[in-house]
Amino acid sequence: MSKHIAFLRAINVGGHTVKMDALRQMFESLGFAKVETFIASGNIIFESKVGNTKALEKKIENCMKESLGYEVATFIRTDAEVAEIAKYKPFPQSQLDAAAALNIGILADPLDDAAKQKLMSLRTDIDDFHVHGREIYWLCKRKQSESKISNVVIEKALGIKSTLRGVNTVKKLAEKYG
Repeated sequence: MSKHIAFLRAINVGGHTVKMDALRQMFESLGFAKVETFIASGNIIFESKVGNTKALEKKIENCMKESLGYEVATFIRTDAEVAEIAKYKPFPQSQLDAAAALNIGILADPLDDAAKQKLMSLRTDIDDFHVHGREIYWLCKRKQSESKISNVVIEKALGIKSTLRGVNTVKKLAEKYG
């Protein structure tokens, strides 16, 4: 059994409210073991005999669509991958210390060069980006309310689905499950 962490998009935002008990039951109905939720924003920890994360993502997305009536983009990482994401330093420590926020965009696949260029075109004097693997690191130097960047803006610019998590959430997941 491998430990996985599913990052679900559109859970408890934008009018889509889902109780964590219901999510846990949906995952258990799919045959997953040791299912837990982590804060009410669509982070599900589970164990599965299936190692193919793409197949797991599709299985979960199909269940969510059937159960909730809307699409829920699903991004799976292993516990080891989440630990690596949490440890990764995308910017110099001085910039991280001075920033108001560091968010991590979770993607299904790595960005190609054209998508990386589109992302970098979104940079401003308060927003910077770094791409590593299947993650986008978004450094916001001031309050996020002062930024024009959001998950929707990133998705629209890149033409792909993603979900954002604050670095502290990812670090806590890594500490608890990594």
